[in-house]
Amino acid sequence: MPVKIRLQRHGKKGKPFYWIVAADARSKRDGRFLEKLGTYNPNVNPASVDLDVDGAVKWLQNGAQPTDTARAILSYKGALLKNHLAGGVKKGALTEEQAAEKFEAWLSEKEGAVNSKKEELAKADASAKAKALEAEKEVNAKREAAAKAEEAEAEAEETVEAAAEEAEATTEEVTKEASNEEE
Repeated sequence: MPVKIRLQRHGKKGKPFYWIVAADARSKRDGRFLEKLGTYNPNVNPASVDLDVDGAVKWLQNGAQPTDTARAILSYKGALLKNHLAGGVKKGALTEEQAAEKFEAWLSEKEGAVNSKKEELAKADASAKAKALEAEKEVNAKREAAAKAEEAEAEAEETVEAAAEEAEATTEEVTKEASNEEE
């Protein structure tokens, strides 16, 4: 029975969530599986992967073939490296302690890289928020200036109208006085 380590899709439309499973190659994509090895959530940045590394190594040593995506995930979490180191221990090239030491060193290095990426994403997000805030402040300042200009314009129109009314009133008085004088 050929065994594959592959992804089994869950979640809703547009929001995939995957189980990493060891399954018979002949079974359906979302069908029966032999063992659930972990989960993969590509909806967050960076993608979250929860994997039972020892279980994956056990299946790899028993001959399970990972699919391309599953191979990338196993490599990302170090299962392929641990399998490689276990092969070196079997051949006698390494001791168990040396293999464990190399794996722990690789894990700490990988964790540092992931943390630095998270920090970069957080900084980029903070700078984007700061830029948006500055842009919003500029827009608000322009709005306030436009409102003040409209207000000043309205006041100027009122003074012009008042002056025009006053001029009309004086011209009416002058015309009344002139008509009175003619009579």
